Amino acid sequence: MAPDDRRYPSRPLVGVGAVILERGRVLMAQRGKQPFEGWWSLPGGLLELGEALADGLRREVREETGLEVQPLGVLEVFERIVRDAAGAPEYHYVLIDYICRATGGTLRAGDDVCAVEWVRRRDLAALQITEGTPAVIEKAFRDRRKFR
Repeated sequence: MAPDDRRYPSRPLVGVGAVILERGRVLMAQRGKQPFEGWWSLPGGLLELGEALADGLRREVREETGLEVQPLGVLEVFERIVRDAAGAPEYHYVLIDYICRATGGTLRAGDDVCAVEWVRRRDLAALQITEGTPAVIEKAFRDRRKFR
């Protein structure tokens, strides 16, 4: 789906995101396109028709970061509704975030991101991060032992 097709959708769009933790750091992706161009978020994207959630998650992470991941479980489900100046829903996503383990690949920015970085937990506050994402990351750090 082209980014412009995401604006003013006829129904909510399903997205998947990956929380990948490593040595006190989380993998963050800087959005290279609208919505939220320049903002930092978790790697992920929209599910394709006929694609299983875990398959879509692995595909999106590979496309955006170059990494292969193993989804360990659903961490959080939430929605992001962005309204225009008149109050109409310009974007509406249902987002399913998984906690994941990196299993291979080489880290590099790709697809619709302009940068990917391992960010220390204490350094997250310095980034412009999409709404709701910091709480999901904190939950992952807090609950990570449940997903081993």
